[in-house]
Amino acid sequence: MKPLPLLFAIVFLSSASSLTAQEATQPSAESVKPGINERFLDTTLDVQEWIGRFEVESREVFSARERVLSACQIQPGMTVADIGAGTGFYSRLFANEVGDQGWVYAVDLSTNFLQHINKQSDADRVQNITCVLGTDRSVRLPAASVDFVFVCDTYHHFEFPQSTLASIYKALKPGGTMVVIDFERIPGQTRDWTLGHVRAGKEVFRKEIEAAGFSLVEEVEIPSFKENYLLRFRKE
Repeated sequence: MKPLPLLFAIVFLSSASSLTAQEATQPSAESVKPGINERFLDTTLDVQEWIGRFEVESREVFSARERVLSACQIQPGMTVADIGAGTGFYSRLFANEVGDQGWVYAVDLSTNFLQHINKQSDADRVQNITCVLGTDRSVRLPAASVDFVFVCDTYHHFEFPQSTLASIYKALKPGGTMVVIDFERIPGQTRDWTLGHVRAGKEVFRKEIEAAGFSLVEEVEIPSFKENYLLRFRKE
C-alpha cells in the first residue's frame, strides 16, 4: 500500500470525525486511567512547553535516542508508525532512517502536536512524514500498512488498551515489529510521581500486549536506562 502523501496530513486532520460512527460500534469498555490524556486534548496546549520537557538530555528516552534508534533496527524503505509522537523528535529520526523510499506516520491525540510536526517537517524539508490524528481507541491506520510500530512512554496513556492494541495489530503487516518503551513501576524503588501516573508495571503491560496477539521477542537493555525498559514484540 502506497503511503499517504504529506499534503494528506491536513486533510486527515480535518476529516477525522468521519470515523466516529464506525468507532462507536466497537464494544464498550471502561477507561483504565480516566483523564490521563486531558492536558493533551486541550486546544490551548503550549507545544514549546512540552518541547522543554520532552527534548532535553535529562529525559532518558531523549538522551538515549541513538541507542534506542539502533535497537529499533529500522531499515531503508520501511514504513514506521510513531504512536504518541508528541513533539515528533523520534518521527524525524525515523524519517531519516527509512529514507526517500520509506515513510513515517506520526500518530497523536493532540492536534497541536501534529500541527507542530507538520510545520517542523516543512521547515526541515522532510517529505516522508504524515501526521495522523488518532483517538483514545484507535491509531487510525490502514490495515497491513506499516512494518514497524514505536510506542515510547505512551503505552500507559492508552485509556482503552484492548481497542488501541487491536488497531495497531491490524495496521501491522504480518511479521511486523512493535517496540514498547515505558516506565518501570516497582513499589519501593520507583519515584512517587511515576507510581501515581503509570497504572501498572512491565509484566502487566506485557500480558496485555501478548493477549492482543503479539509475541515477545526480547527485552533490549539500554545501558543508560534507569527508569525505562524496552520490549520488542512481533505480530506472528
